[in-house]
Amino acid sequence: MLKAAQVLAGQAGPAVTHPTISIPTASVALAAPPQGMPLLRLGFRPFYLLAALFAALAVPLWAAMLLGYVQIGLAVPPLLWHAHELLYGFATAVVIGFLLTAGKAWTGLPTPRGAALGALALLWLAARLSALGAPYLVYALLDIALLPLVAGIFARVLWRAGNRRNLPLAGVLGTLAAANIVFHLSVLGFVDVSPVRALYAALSLIVVIECVIAGRVIPAFTANATPGLTITARPRLTQAALATVVAALGLWVLGAPPVLTAAALIAAAALQLLRQWHWRPFVTRSRPILWILHLSHAWLPVGFLLLAAAQLGAVPVSAGVHALAVGATGGLIIGMLTRTARGHTGRPLQVSRLEVAAYVLVLGAAVCRAILPLVAPQLFLHLVAGAATAWSAAFLIYLFIYTPWLTSTRLDGKDG
Repeated sequence: MLKAAQVLAGQAGPAVTHPTISIPTASVALAAPPQGMPLLRLGFRPFYLLAALFAALAVPLWAAMLLGYVQIGLAVPPLLWHAHELLYGFATAVVIGFLLTAGKAWTGLPTPRGAALGALALLWLAARLSALGAPYLVYALLDIALLPLVAGIFARVLWRAGNRRNLPLAGVLGTLAAANIVFHLSVLGFVDVSPVRALYAALSLIVVIECVIAGRVIPAFTANATPGLTITARPRLTQAALATVVAALGLWVLGAPPVLTAAALIAAAALQLLRQWHWRPFVTRSRPILWILHLSHAWLPVGFLLLAAAQLGAVPVSAGVHALAVGATGGLIIGMLTRTARGHTGRPLQVSRLEVAAYVLVLGAAVCRAILPLVAPQLFLHLVAGAATAWSAAFLIYLFIYTPWLTSTRLDGKDG
């Protein structure tokens, strides 16, 4: 994983533009008119909607179970269900939707659409539903089937196009799939590994994906939207920041000596802060569609520092986990769900007040879940309920605005 991360970082070069504006001109000129159901024309459409719907329902359901209001015969203990499904249900759906869409933009080659895309989405949905009461083996088999398929499809598209630069991302998807298999084998008692450790590995891999993609799109978006601003690429800093994140999270997942792990996590936080400082985050104050990405990225060093503090016994490990899972992952996702969906449906890259409210709600949920329990532990259950409510409301807002857009043809009449 470290080698793959170094390859990605080393070849990053200048900040690149978003897939919506990086399709080769020839591809646009030869593009066929829209065909088939709009919902199944490009990967982001069904997977973004499914991810948002799942986020809006699953987190309040978990809070209701934690507070004792609801009891469901889940395939796994509630805590494991909550952690696993937010990683392999919610976050992975967004990653799949993004990469299947970006893969087409990066290569000019088609990615699954129509019946093939619908089958992938139904497989994801079947796994989520089976967790609510199907025999565990059925749930496990459905759950582990999707990621290897997507990794293979993504790798094949990149290979056919000669796009070696992004092949390591397919490797990260494959490693994420392997961590999922270990999780299920652990729950079944076939391997002597804690299922929580496998989930830490999954969170770490998702964070690595976020670091790679954020390093490409955030400075590019910022420079493109700010007249006269030039953000100079710093490949050595990018390589060092990404390699340190991989090393630090690897030490954490493997249970290395606490002092060593804490030192690596502090170094990772410092390098992420330095990298982001060069992206000029303060110029985005008047552009919510940009500041949500910068603020969410800032949760990465916060999460690393909290994990370092947990290694030294100063705070619970859940503080760092939720800073990464809710603040960084949730924030970057709501930012990218709005930015990429607007771009790929032919709409202006300006968000409404409702979308800004969704941004604030996700970031507020992160504060309630990761930070405030450290200050007022006696309010823990109330804070969990507040975080779940804010999180759910944010994704309900997204569904309200974007469902009509993602189920209809692009405004400019183009395919996709």
